[in-house]
Amino acid sequence: MSDKAKKNLESANAIAKMFESGDFSKLGDYVAPDGVDHSGMTGEIKGVDSMKAQYSRMMMGMGDMKNKTVKELADDDYTFQWMEESFTAKMDDPMMGMKAGDRKTANAIEVTKFNNDGKATDHWTFISFGDMMSMMPKQPMNNNMPAMGDTSKMKMGTKK
Repeated sequence: MSDKAKKNLESANAIAKMFESGDFSKLGDYVAPDGVDHSGMTGEIKGVDSMKAQYSRMMMGMGDMKNKTVKELADDDYTFQWMEESFTAKMDDPMMGMKAGDRKTANAIEVTKFNNDGKATDHWTFISFGDMMSMMPKQPMNNNMPAMGDTSKMKMGTKK
């Protein structure tokens, strides 16, 4: 692994540790001023100051955040980290269907792009669909929708 790839991976790991501590004061050491997080909870987050603010708000609802690295890869431009991310919900009002004290774990792939100065310019999170759905409020089935696996009510085209 090149020195630049090693530095990129060190930066990506430092950012992951910030989520565990909840302290984003040094985010600008690792993220370019005009960096973009494409996976913000309400859409893209542009700029370090906006990231700090949104991450801090997000962490107000999460406690005991842990990131366990399953596998990571890096080159001179990108890092790819398969993370098992877990946290305890600490909000009084349910968030995404979670009550205070609920523990959630999700598998995610964290992809970060770096510039020539070694600063993150772009970030994406790809979370397991099943893990994401387990965090959502349970929704009653729509009576017009077939139960999972029931294809008897589905119309897949026209018969001739």
